[in-house]
Amino acid sequence: MNQRSLVVISAGLSQPSSTRLLADRLSAAAVDQAASLGVDLTVRVVELRDVAHDLMNHMLTGFPPAALKDVIEAVEAADGIIAVTPVFNASFSGLFKSFFDVLDKDALVDKPVLIAATGGTARHSLALEHALRPMFAYLRAVTMPTSVFAATDDWGGSEDLLHGRVDRAASELAREISRREPAVVTDPFALTTSFADMLGA
Repeated sequence: MNQRSLVVISAGLSQPSSTRLLADRLSAAAVDQAASLGVDLTVRVVELRDVAHDLMNHMLTGFPPAALKDVIEAVEAADGIIAVTPVFNASFSGLFKSFFDVLDKDALVDKPVLIAATGGTARHSLALEHALRPMFAYLRAVTMPTSVFAATDDWGGSEDLLHGRVDRAASELAREISRREPAVVTDPFALTTSFADMLGA
């Protein structure tokens, strides 16, 4: 099977959180869908609450602490991303936005991204289309057509509708990852010209 990597970004603030629960469901479905396409997905889940202080330090100093640097490098090297945020005041959380603010401007270019969100009521679901999708379009990511929103009611009774949305979005992400070559991260400090060529010039 082809090996690919998936990074799951969860911006939930509590433990446990419905945001992490949705993230886990999406990643599990993506792994299953990818396996059916001959792709073995390695999953890394990132809880942004664990690097919240590092994010603030990075924004103030311009230098990411070691734990945050490791997360950023994992995102840059990933073949696909699942990004899940709680919705506050009809938009993504500040923690979620802060993380994507510190990424390099080219980190998500042409990278498949599945967007998802959680909230108290289904009325918040439009945040996916008026807040998340435009942000990832600006970052030049390839956002999956199906986004997934889970309201409080989705966890209570029948979860058939949520299950269907999760499977459809995960299938789109798996197909997009499977048809692409593995992600390649370019070392900005790597020499592209040999010393001999430079001295010859």
